[in-house]
Amino acid sequence: MDKNQAIKLIQDTFQSPFEDNRFKLFIKNLLKKIEETPSTIYRGNIIPDSYEPYIQVMKRIGKYTDNENNRIDILVIHLKKETSLERARSMQRNFIAWYLNGSRGGELKDAALVAFISPDQDDWRFSLVKMDYKFTETAAGKVKVKEEFTPARRFSFLVGENESSHTAQSKLVPYLEDDSYNPTLKDMEESFNIEKVTKEFFEKYRNLFLEVRAS
Repeated sequence: MDKNQAIKLIQDTFQSPFEDNRFKLFIKNLLKKIEETPSTIYRGNIIPDSYEPYIQVMKRIGKYTDNENNRIDILVIHLKKETSLERARSMQRNFIAWYLNGSRGGELKDAALVAFISPDQDDWRFSLVKMDYKFTETAAGKVKVKEEFTPARRFSFLVGENESSHTAQSKLVPYLEDDSYNPTLKDMEESFNIEKVTKEFFEKYRNLFLEVRAS
C-alpha cells in the first residue's frame, strides 16, 4: 500500500475506540502472513486468581512466526476496571508473561502483540511483551527455564479516540508500505521503543528552541 493508505489505516485503527475487525485488518497488513486460528478464549476459572479481578476475557486472534523463528501471538484483552489500563500495567505484563511461559500445555512463546482494552473502549493500549528465556541448571542437574521479560512501559502505544497516532505512524508506516516485508521481532522492538522517539523529539526541538532564543 502507499504511504497515504498506511497512514489512514493507522489513524482509523488507533484514533478510534477499539474494534475487532479494524484491529485484525491492521495486523494482517503489518505482519502479512499471520496464521488465523479458531479464537482461543481465556475467561473465568482459566484465568489465575491473582489476575481475575483485572481481566475480563482474553482471546487469541492469530499466530505469527518471523524469519528468525520467533513465535508471536496476537491477543485481545478486555479489562474489568477502568483504572486497569494505566494503573496496573505491571499486572498486564505479568499476565502476558504467564500466558507466554507455557500456559498452553507448556508451549513457550517468544512474544505477544496485545490490544488491552478498557471497559469503555474509547482508549486502549497496543503493546509488545517479549520474553527472554534463559536455561539454567539446578543443583540436581535438571535444566530449568528462567524467564525475563521487558518492562511494558517501553513497549506500548496508548491509543484510542482521545489519543494521537503520530508516534505509531512514524514507527509503523514503513512496514505497512512494504507489502513484501515480514517484520521480525527485533523490528517490532525497535518500533515500540518509545523512549528513543521521545529522545529524538526532545533533541530536535531543543535545538530549534536554542536557535530561536539566540536569534
